[in-house]
Amino acid sequence: MVISHHIADGTLHVRILHELHVTDRAAAALQIESLVHAHRPARVTVELPSRSPSPMTFSALARARRMCQSLGIPLAATGPGEQEPLPLFGHEAGVAGPRSMEHGARHDH
Repeated sequence: MVISHHIADGTLHVRILHELHVTDRAAAALQIESLVHAHRPARVTVELPSRSPSPMTFSALARARRMCQSLGIPLAATGPGEQEPLPLFGHEAGVAGPRSMEHGARHDH
């Protein structure tokens, strides 16, 4: 299992249980996507396993953000046990997204 989740007050709360690797990145992103499509929450929060996500964890988060953005669902990411969004995410049209991409992540031009 790579994620856990619960729904409260219309918000889907997802917790990534450990830093993701190449072997489980796609599974985590697909699980988040399936949960969003099944529950159609008003908001999504993703709790990352650390304040400095691995490239694969960041990749899964970016994929979830793009999917949520296409559905008009705000997504915010937090560090472990935190309620406030991490500083590496900014707000753009009500959807949290990366301000900078590191670790060789793809840049859309």
